[in-house]
Amino acid sequence: MRKLLLTAVLASLSFAATAQHAASPVGKWKTLDDESGKPMTITEVYEAKNGTLAAKIVENLGLPANCDGCSGQYKGKPFVGIVTLWNLKAQKDGTWGGGNGYKPSDDRSFTAKSVKLVDGGKKLEVKGCVAFFCKTATWVRVD
Repeated sequence: MRKLLLTAVLASLSFAATAQHAASPVGKWKTLDDESGKPMTITEVYEAKNGTLAAKIVENLGLPANCDGCSGQYKGKPFVGIVTLWNLKAQKDGTWGGGNGYKPSDDRSFTAKSVKLVDGGKKLEVKGCVAFFCKTATWVRVD
């Protein structure tokens, strides 16, 4: 009986961890090239010190070693370590937004309008806007 109870408790904890994982964008994501669909980076979404969400590149899958096309602080630096999203705040509809973003492959800053989980938490839609022009990228969970 104790063994059965222990198994039930462990199963419910595992389910709760899986549900929490699916409800949060925190974790590692594979980013894909807009045109070719080829993997570009593994980007980690994490909780920043101020309680907002942020993301940085933790693995380079298909880019040159350094960001020679970047300007400012990332010019000529490795892609790994570049912060791509920051100041994302939880929204009432369960998404995150109101933050900022940077796409190093285009050397473009944008407003992070919306970051939302789709496909049961297996994918993340990142909607960024420059002025009135918006584009959505889909990231795939890897962890």
